[in-house]
Amino acid sequence: MGFDTLGLSAPVLEAIGESGYTTPTPIQAQAIPVILDGKDVIGASQTGTGKTAAFALPTLSKIEKLGKPQILVLEPTRELAHQVAEQFEKYGKHTGLKVALLYGGVGLGKQSDALTAGVDIVVATPGRLVDHFYRATMRFGEVKVLILDEVDRMLDMGFLPQVRKIVNLCPWDGRQTLFFSATMPPAIQTFAQWCLTDPVSIEIARRAVASTVTHAFYPVAMDQRDELLLALLKETDYHSVMIFTRTRKEADEVTNMIKESGQKKVAAMHSDISQVDRMKALAGFKAGDYEILVATDVAARGIDISGVSHVINYRVPENAEDYVHRIGRTGRAEAEGDAFTILTADELDYAKSVEVFIDQTIARKKLENFSYIYTALLDDSPPKPIRRKKPPGKKRR
Repeated sequence: MGFDTLGLSAPVLEAIGESGYTTPTPIQAQAIPVILDGKDVIGASQTGTGKTAAFALPTLSKIEKLGKPQILVLEPTRELAHQVAEQFEKYGKHTGLKVALLYGGVGLGKQSDALTAGVDIVVATPGRLVDHFYRATMRFGEVKVLILDEVDRMLDMGFLPQVRKIVNLCPWDGRQTLFFSATMPPAIQTFAQWCLTDPVSIEIARRAVASTVTHAFYPVAMDQRDELLLALLKETDYHSVMIFTRTRKEADEVTNMIKESGQKKVAAMHSDISQVDRMKALAGFKAGDYEILVATDVAARGIDISGVSHVINYRVPENAEDYVHRIGRTGRAEAEGDAFTILTADELDYAKSVEVFIDQTIARKKLENFSYIYTALLDDSPPKPIRRKKPPGKKRR
C-alpha cells in the first residue's frame, strides 16, 4: 500500500514524495482513511511510528485556504508544539495553508501578528492559547478539526481544565475531534467520552518495544550509579546518546558530572531551562554539536530526533510506560539502537513493573572490566530459599 491509495490530496502527496516516503506506517495506514472520512478518532501508538503524519496528512487534505484557524492542535510542551508545527509546514508547503505556532516562554507580539495576518492551522500549548483568547487575537468559530495530542501528558501537567475550556470554545456541530493518548487512565476515559462522538479506536503495539532496539538492565550497587554511567559512556561506541533522569536537579547534576569527566559535548534539557536554551540544546543535538543530551521526560515523548544510537536510563522510570517511550528514542525508522538502564536494589519493583508491562524479561548485563562493589543484584541466580527445621513434635506416651 502506498500513500497514493489512501485518498490524500495532490499537494500533500507531492510533499510526501519530496520527503522520500513511499509506504505509510501502520498507524498512518489505519488512521488516514478514517480521518478523511470525517470520523472522530482515539489513537494510541508507540513512539516513533509516525503519529504526527497520521493526523497531519489527512487534515491538510481536508481543508482549503480560508485565512482563519480551521485546524487546531494542542500539545503539552513547547518542544512538541514546535515539532508538530514543522510537520504541518513540511507536508502543507504546496497547499498554500499557513501555520501559527503559539507557546509560552516567549513574547506574544509575533504570535499575535501571525494570527492577525491570517492562518489556517494553529499548533499551541493550552496556557498560551487561552492567553490569546483573552487578548482577542485567537478565535475558534471556524475550527473544523480539533487535535488533542499526548492527552495523558496534559493531564499529568495539570492542563486538563484549560483543555476542557478550549474544547468548549470550539464549535460542537460539525467538528471532528482527534484524540491521541499513550495511556487511558479513568480521568482521560471520562474526558474522551465527553468530547468525542462515536470515535474509532486505533491502537498500534502500544506496549511493545521496537524490534530494532536491544535493551538491558545493568545492576549495580547504589553507591556506584554515577561511576557505572561514566564507564558505560567510556566503553560504548556511540554516535549520540540520550540520558534520561527523573528530576530536573538530577539532569543538571548528571550533565555537570559528565562535563567534569572530560566530555564537553553534552547539554541538559528540562523545564527549568529557558525556552531559547532548550531549543538550542535540541537543535545542537540534532546537528551533532552535542553528542549527549541529558533530559527529563519532557523530551521522552513525541520529539523526533533521528539517529540516536543509544539511550541510557539513569534510573528505572517509575512509570512502566515511560520505559517504552524513552527507549523508543533509539531504533527509529528501522535503524538499530541500544538502550541501557542502570538498576539498583531500591528500583526492583519498578523493574518488575516494566517487565510485566512489556510482557518480557529484560536481560541483566555486566560491564566488562568494571570494578563492581558486591550487591545481591549481581548474583547470576536468585538466592535459594532458607529452609527452617521444624521443631520436634511431642512424643506420644
